[in-house]
Amino acid sequence: MGNNIFGIDIGTSNIRIYNQADNSIFMEKNMIAIENKNQLLAYGDSAYDMFEKAPSNIVTSYPVVNGVIADINNMETLIKLFISDLSKGNIKPADYYIAVPTDVTEVEKRAFYDLIKDSGVKAKKIMVVEKAVADGLGLGIDVKNSIGVMVVNVGYSTTEISILSLGGIVLSKLIKVGGYVFDDDIRNIIRKEYNLIIGQKSAEKIKISLADFEKEGKNAVAFGRDIVTGLPMEREIPTELLDSSLVDSFSQIIDNIKVILERTPPELGADIYRHGIYLTGGASKVSKLADLISKSTGLTVNVCESPIDSVAEGLSKVINEDKYRKLAYTIEGMSAK
Repeated sequence: MGNNIFGIDIGTSNIRIYNQADNSIFMEKNMIAIENKNQLLAYGDSAYDMFEKAPSNIVTSYPVVNGVIADINNMETLIKLFISDLSKGNIKPADYYIAVPTDVTEVEKRAFYDLIKDSGVKAKKIMVVEKAVADGLGLGIDVKNSIGVMVVNVGYSTTEISILSLGGIVLSKLIKVGGYVFDDDIRNIIRKEYNLIIGQKSAEKIKISLADFEKEGKNAVAFGRDIVTGLPMEREIPTELLDSSLVDSFSQIIDNIKVILERTPPELGADIYRHGIYLTGGASKVSKLADLISKSTGLTVNVCESPIDSVAEGLSKVINEDKYRKLAYTIEGMSAK
């Protein structure tokens, strides 16, 4: 075999890297910890362990905000570190396929290309794949046929709603609603109703476990600081209250799904009616979201079994299957290769 090939899905919260050498998908938190402003302390899951617990001289941050690269220097550092880990410290020339959102500016899209080019990972060839197209492939859909498909990817800070057909994107919309907003909804309702301040990580754990709590008939348990006394405490939080806190954010997603459906050509709309909506992304399994989308649109909602990996799985198909190679393109000419 010649050069190795990597497929990279850079999310706000997590980074997934497909490694063709061993046909595996690597995933870690897309986070970096810097000590005294310029010294690398930790990265990935290790940095996330420090999040909300570190002293003031240690700054933990996500280099990606709302689906686009906000801190290019730290993101370059992370890419090089992760590729070095996968290469066992010996980075060799390789080809890179990177997933990018569709509904972003050309400058923001090019930043993903420049990230790989400038991060010191010895990239021989850099190809770009639309994230929604990779999503469709990862969901097991043959995106090159003429059947219209709606893919809704609910990520950490954004939701990307796309209509796919004939290997391309007919319509796409990126909205700034995702798992992070859901976490804030939970934090806000607990603060309002119980005078209890909880951390972002605690809210995320509650959000992820909400469906299990409901299935078991249990209330959620929140640990935090009482606003009145300033002391640490725990409270039981009814799941019905948590569900109600998420309704407005869910409604924003649903309203934008309806906007895209209204703009969809009738023949593609008929395909979507027959096959339903495909729901994926790390925050797609939050309790009641799929049910509310189905109830509000009257359409079947197909929920991905492994939603956090769907883009990386799609990149693996672009890399390994000849019939999908043309779905990748070079950024300079913005044309298929």
